Amino acid sequence: MSATPSDLEIARAARIRPIEGIAAAAGINAEAVELYGRYKAKIDPARLSAPPPHGKVVLVSAMSPTPAGEGKSTTTVGLADSLARAGHRVMIALREPSLGPVLGMKGGATGGGYSQVLPMDEINLHFTGDFHAVTSANNALMALVDNHIYQGNELNIDPRRMTFKRVLDMNDRALREVVIGLGGPSQGVPRQDGFDITVASEIMAVFCLATDLADLRERLGRITFGYTFDRSPVTVADLGVQGALTLLLKEAIKPNLVQTIAGTPALVHGGPFANIAHGCNSLIATQTARRLADIVVTEAGFGADLGAEKFMDIKARFGGLTPSAVVVVATVRALKMQGGVAKDQLTAPDLPALEAGVANLRRHVRNVEKFGVAPVVAINRFSSDTQEELDWLLAWCAAEGVPAAVADVWGRGGGGDGGDELAALVAHVVAGPNSFRHLYPLELPVEDKIRTIAQEIYGADGVDFSVPALKRLADIERNGWSGLPVCMAKTQYSFTDDASRLGAPKGFTIHVRDLLPKTGAGFIVALTGAVMTMPGLPATPAAMRMDVDDAGNPVGLT
Repeated sequence: MSATPSDLEIARAARIRPIEGIAAAAGINAEAVELYGRYKAKIDPARLSAPPPHGKVVLVSAMSPTPAGEGKSTTTVGLADSLARAGHRVMIALREPSLGPVLGMKGGATGGGYSQVLPMDEINLHFTGDFHAVTSANNALMALVDNHIYQGNELNIDPRRMTFKRVLDMNDRALREVVIGLGGPSQGVPRQDGFDITVASEIMAVFCLATDLADLRERLGRITFGYTFDRSPVTVADLGVQGALTLLLKEAIKPNLVQTIAGTPALVHGGPFANIAHGCNSLIATQTARRLADIVVTEAGFGADLGAEKFMDIKARFGGLTPSAVVVVATVRALKMQGGVAKDQLTAPDLPALEAGVANLRRHVRNVEKFGVAPVVAINRFSSDTQEELDWLLAWCAAEGVPAAVADVWGRGGGGDGGDELAALVAHVVAGPNSFRHLYPLELPVEDKIRTIAQEIYGADGVDFSVPALKRLADIERNGWSGLPVCMAKTQYSFTDDASRLGAPKGFTIHVRDLLPKTGAGFIVALTGAVMTMPGLPATPAAMRMDVDDAGNPVGLT
């Protein structure tokens, strides 16, 4: 290995244990374990002999993400390892990586350094096939819909008013808008269509919010995929294929068990994006972990304005969860970038930029407090951080009245002491009082829920609804969907809907261009700004550095 080993080199050098031993140590009876090779397994909750959910939930969130990197997954793993090292019975619950970002910009999503889940290459790629199952179920639905129209259209479906798209687990901008059914009468009915990325699919959201197989079937049946010519909603239950879709998902719905480098058990399951979906791992995995552990460390995607808000107002609401603590991950590098420093200048000490950038962290921390949950700041250490910068940030947190610790879990994780101070702070908060509350009541009109999120969480002055969005609001009211929570689709890089506005902007308006009722998942998606439900690849995709060596080992995953 090189002097500073890569994440992949660290993962390949780690001692990985047979998954049966990890399962047994976690209290999982053998009847509930379904092996997927030596180091992965699915857990069947129906066969689990563990008690009802009781474990306390620690949510790991972050400041607004930047190209400088924040390390939320790395901190999640390192924190859990350190809690286990301190004697707590701990389990991790994470999302599965999407191939689009793995091959696109991120390159991987299993943590980093000595705080990783293993086997990292298999988790980052096809894993146990869950995303393929979700993709197949989604596209089977649309094949059945288009076939129904071709075969006579008994349901009177209007091909011009379809609200459901086909999906692919890849960033592919060329598929955002397509036309299908060309080539003559035998090829189907021509119509405009498009693709979303799999993690933006409503079936992925349903998959991650279902409580069991029966609830999965019921939620799938509630999905609205379009409207009739008289503008009445048409559901999967109307088509009568919810059973077939459930059949395609019956194995995938079981959580996946893996392990960290230190041997902490981790359930990695489901993967909706947090900028265009609700951004949390499956509820089944979280509740299964709560049956097996006293503390469950989980995360929600991107910053606390997106994933954490959706965890509180969607996942926690549906699952009856009460988070006991929220860890907000920050880095000196990212804070300096929020303060105006260019990415190639971040290694130079710059206290004025750090001071300017903490406005972003302050807003996230104060937002967490609005849910009645105590925040803890985790300062994820990078080698370029100076002691003066770290001391300044710790002093700032103390002045703000927020507990904080420097976590060196990339370099000293894997059972080392790099996260011990953070773990002690979190354990103290978890043991304390809790007054968790949602941001808004479900009885609030949809437009007022959106305004509440925009003003309370983003700091916006107000919300502007486009003409199509206003028409959709009327449809939502007419169809009886106004009691659903809201899932905001917004750029992850800013509190605004403009990705270029960093820090903690003021004096802005959130622009809602459309509203998408997700009646199976049970929420309304509000599309803001220019956010896309099918991302594109960057100029130099991460895939350009990936390969396999002559022995079949992966190269270039990070």
